Amino acid sequence: MFFIKLRQGFVIWKRSAGLCMAIIFGFALNAGCQSMDMDPVVSLTRVFSNVNPSVVMIVAIQRSDNPNNPDPNSAVCSGVIISEDGQILTAAHSVNVADQIVVYFLGGQVEKARIVASSAEADISLLQLDSMPDNIEAATLGDSDKIQVGEQVMVIGAPYGIDHTLSVGHVSGRRRSNTVCHQLTPFEFIQTDAAINQGNSGGPMFDVHGNVIGIVSRILSSSGGSEGLGFAVSINTAKGLLLNQKTFWIGFNGFLLYGEMAKAFNLPQDAGLLIQSVADNSPGDTLKLRAGNIPIQSGNQAFLIGGDIVLSIQGYPVTHAVGDVCAIQDVVGGFTEETEIVMTVLREGKIVELTNRK
Repeated sequence: MFFIKLRQGFVIWKRSAGLCMAIIFGFALNAGCQSMDMDPVVSLTRVFSNVNPSVVMIVAIQRSDNPNNPDPNSAVCSGVIISEDGQILTAAHSVNVADQIVVYFLGGQVEKARIVASSAEADISLLQLDSMPDNIEAATLGDSDKIQVGEQVMVIGAPYGIDHTLSVGHVSGRRRSNTVCHQLTPFEFIQTDAAINQGNSGGPMFDVHGNVIGIVSRILSSSGGSEGLGFAVSINTAKGLLLNQKTFWIGFNGFLLYGEMAKAFNLPQDAGLLIQSVADNSPGDTLKLRAGNIPIQSGNQAFLIGGDIVLSIQGYPVTHAVGDVCAIQDVVGGFTEETEIVMTVLREGKIVELTNRK
């Protein structure tokens, strides 16, 4: 529960011939002649009521390739409807390698969705509903460039699966991305002290007028819970990466092997990308990439082995050098649905070329 404390002053009223004046030490209020609702609780209640139908809970389901634990994995996150034709914004880290995405609406309806664009670097994904629920309501996208530190914001989501939960806070800061790859589109995070927990990822951050100004990304926490350090990708970043252009969704993730690790896996080069997960019906699935299925621990790092190790993409070798990593990101960032993708992988000790050519 959140409380907002206002400093109140003395009010002197004078009424004559229909004239009303209010002098308030601390703030001014026009009363008597014209009634204005200045109660911040009532205002937040009204905004919440207006925007809540556009907020959804998302369950991302991922099959298990581990024979010792065949049950599928599921993760709960949040999202916001941004168009009446069924587009939804959410966090990329929650859905990027999901085999199935299920969306739960305020009215109780349930629909499936698919990823149509995604930026792992900015942690935002654009979903498209497979079918439309009744009376769909879309949120209004604001202009995050106008938001200032100190302004009040609202976050609505499903922390720990408790859907349509409201938290209120303020903009604590604005953080630009620090990237060494000049080809990547810069992006911005909005820092907030509003309570954000697991399950809030992908949910909308609203300004006091009910406009979406950010998509919740992550928290900084030593306890795993909210500690007042939450971050949302600015909505202008989302517009630029997912709406003005369609950033390509590759549909797999990997663990970078280099140095002694690369030698341990007998790589023919200094680095490779060990495939961890591949989403069904994704470009990675079309390439027939194989994911790992044997969990191991190396120091404080846990990952899966047994899958393909990507050695090159479009002829660019996977390396640990910053310049080469940026070159690959630039190439993949230029992919479209029509791009012919060629990857070289190490599979069971043999070098294999994979392609999506039909």
